Amino acid sequence: MEETNNDKNIFLTRGCCKAPNLNNNTDEFYKHGCCKLNTHDWLKDINQPYDKKTFDYIEVRFKNSRKDFFKLTDDLEYFVGDLVAVEGVPGHDIGIVSLVGDLVKMQMKKKNTDVKNTDIKKVFRKARPSDVEKWITAIEKENITMEKAKKIAWDQKLEMKLNDVEYQGDNTKATFYYTAEDRVDFRVLIKILAEEFKVRIEMRQIGVRQEASRLGGIGICGRELCCSTWLTNFRTVSTNAARVQQLSLNPQKLAGQCSKLKCCLNFEQDSYADALKDFPRNDIELHFKTTVAAYIKTDVYKGTMYYAPKEAMSTFFEFTKESVKKIIEMNYKGQKPDSMEEFSVKKEKKQTFDNTIVQEDVNRFDKKRK
Repeated sequence: MEETNNDKNIFLTRGCCKAPNLNNNTDEFYKHGCCKLNTHDWLKDINQPYDKKTFDYIEVRFKNSRKDFFKLTDDLEYFVGDLVAVEGVPGHDIGIVSLVGDLVKMQMKKKNTDVKNTDIKKVFRKARPSDVEKWITAIEKENITMEKAKKIAWDQKLEMKLNDVEYQGDNTKATFYYTAEDRVDFRVLIKILAEEFKVRIEMRQIGVRQEASRLGGIGICGRELCCSTWLTNFRTVSTNAARVQQLSLNPQKLAGQCSKLKCCLNFEQDSYADALKDFPRNDIELHFKTTVAAYIKTDVYKGTMYYAPKEAMSTFFEFTKESVKKIIEMNYKGQKPDSMEEFSVKKEKKQTFDNTIVQEDVNRFDKKRK
């Protein structure tokens, strides 16, 4: 089968660097670096005391971040990267094995998937050349289908945004992912799409965070979006995380590409919260003989707090947290320090040179000249 210029792009969504061949040789097309939400098998180099095949479940990945667990029904040994035909609704789907062995058991426990659940779908077989050929044909239709579907939805004047489409491996069903602010009546749309593409249509609504994870992009940090590379669950992000980290409550700076608060605000929240336990309360004013100082901001990891006199709020004074505790203790006892400069951190730094080191450099330079 000839490879077109667009093959590399369309198969990257499945974790393939190029179109799979019909011989099912995974070394040529399946690469871990091409996979979204790739999982590192840290147990693969550890010798297990028993055969890995004793655990009858594997994890299979499909387009973008869609993964699921499937039960093995034969005695064949499956490896990461194998193309497999699994149970679909209806028919069968084609996916790529992403995890095998004990790590699957840990993942199922992490995602609260019970192995005794009878609803877990089954693995039919390793993909045959005819299955792979049909799967490739289905993937090649996705871009054209997406363009036509967007035009049809626009003509129907539906308040929805189509984000992605995924064909089932047997080319009998197409799942459309969309976002919408309100409930959408797409019954007419489903009929039109079914007549146009001659397949079963399924509409699946996703949130704006899931939309960003499927589409991908570059964040303000210069790296790929966390949700499209490694982040598998979306925790609730609140403005309290920004307050704890002493960040400005500017919606334009705190929002990500999904227009929601950035997920990375949660990453360092716990460490900031622990560090703030050693700081005094910031709602306490500091009383001096000459003025009263009000709290301005905190530099958490530097361990300093900024205060300004009430009559001149544009002038900041930096105090260590220990100094602030000492001043509060003095105020509690009825004592007042003479001035703010007495406890403030000195900002003037004088650079000093070691005369011995300078003289050694001069002597070394003179030797080179001679």
